Amino acid sequence: MNLTGKNLIGANESTEGASTFQAIDPSSGKELDTVFTEATENEVDHAVKLASRAFSQYKQTTPEERAAFLDAIAEEILNTGEILIQRCMSETALPEARLNGERMRTVNQLKLFASLLRDGSWVNARIDTAIPDRQPLPKPDIRQIQVPLGPVGVFGASNFPLAFSVAGGDTASALAAGCPVVVKAHPLHPGTSEIVGKAILKAAENTNMPDGVFSMIQGMVDPGIHLVKHPLLTAVGFTGSFGGGKALFDIANKREVPIPVYAEMGSSNPVFLLPGALKERTQQIASGLAGSVNLGVGQFCTNPGLVISEKSKEQSEFVEMFRTAIGEQQPGYMLSGGMKNNFTQRTDQLAKNSVIEKVAAGPHKDGAVNMKAFSVAARDFLQDEHLAEEVFGPSTLLVQADEHKEILRIAESLEGHLTATIHGTEKDLEEYSDLIDILEQKVGRIIFNGYPTGVEVCPSMIHGGPYPATTAPQTTSVGTAAIYRFTRPVCYQNFPQKSLPMELQDANPRGIMRLINGTFSDAAL
Repeated sequence: MNLTGKNLIGANESTEGASTFQAIDPSSGKELDTVFTEATENEVDHAVKLASRAFSQYKQTTPEERAAFLDAIAEEILNTGEILIQRCMSETALPEARLNGERMRTVNQLKLFASLLRDGSWVNARIDTAIPDRQPLPKPDIRQIQVPLGPVGVFGASNFPLAFSVAGGDTASALAAGCPVVVKAHPLHPGTSEIVGKAILKAAENTNMPDGVFSMIQGMVDPGIHLVKHPLLTAVGFTGSFGGGKALFDIANKREVPIPVYAEMGSSNPVFLLPGALKERTQQIASGLAGSVNLGVGQFCTNPGLVISEKSKEQSEFVEMFRTAIGEQQPGYMLSGGMKNNFTQRTDQLAKNSVIEKVAAGPHKDGAVNMKAFSVAARDFLQDEHLAEEVFGPSTLLVQADEHKEILRIAESLEGHLTATIHGTEKDLEEYSDLIDILEQKVGRIIFNGYPTGVEVCPSMIHGGPYPATTAPQTTSVGTAAIYRFTRPVCYQNFPQKSLPMELQDANPRGIMRLINGTFSDAAL
């Protein structure tokens, strides 16, 4: 496939702007071929207006039609073959095996939402039938269902160029909900984005979706700002830095009509090592934790950046084993020179802090970054809130507590995170039950005897958490519950059967599960 560097405005390609840019190979620092044109405000306006016109038709498509569209996108992404993977490797320096796995994750989550649509019960149909002779007042017939919001803006993530990008979870869940999507491609991998964007457009054409159901704009900062400010946009999905997500959130809330911004903005993902676990599995925990910190060159939003434990003989042994395990972790290239410089700056600041001790660093390689670990006493950690902030890259901070109560004070001091992990025994969990109570208020996912890296795509997954991890802690960006970010409930009172959505009609022609007069049933009325 020959890349054009153009913006994809529905079925048409556009290059109105004068500003251009090129992707850079992170492993060499060299510019890649193909010049990409940054979208103008007019092109953004055209894309959103086209999406708004498409919405009136797309929201009327049947669940099976939307499911077929998602399946077709998955198939077209697979059909890109090695072209997609090779371009993505050039733009990200991520290994081929990782990207092949990420492509399958992207395909599988599209198919997961297709299955959700075919089942149909996700619409949360609720029916309370009328009681005309109720005293002192009659009860009306009231029925509720989820409906799509409208055009959605999606921002591609830098660290997951496929699974959290153009055809990633935000796009899949929005399209499943019945919302057209305008994607702001990430400028670190514009060629990858174009290939996937064209695959989506081909799937839209093959399944007779309305023009404007999908568009993609390229560029740096300004096109994204124009997108969020557009009065016809109804919601935003974002995965990235705190600064970027918070900026979009603020812009959306200053609009004449504010809209929700579902921003996932990173996390330090604290890991608590309890005494019983360290006695039983010191070596296993040390090696597994080092691998989790260094996985993906530390560029996952779930890499463990804090490790909390009580001082003990076993804890000292763990630190020594952890030091050895770090020496076995291979260095790697970060996604951009800017990210590498930021990682180096942040870790240098930690190394110069008088209360922090350097534990170990992994093997060195020119141009790459190596894993680094530091240690700090709990009393010093509790006096400096900045030590709990995420360092994006392969780094972690060991926090050493003197006693049980200090562990709890650390947990209570934490801001919102995506995950927290507890390594312990059943006895540990009984003795630290108050720790679990605290963490339930701090994170979206609690892992027991595992590692936070690796987010399973399934209906029960929550990838979210309290602010500042996300701007919407009641939602998830992974799993089928993500669809509810792009819907809202509508209630119909005393409507005739023929005018009701199919899922609310007495006959229940789709055979879905519904809440009828307080009881779940798939039966007809």
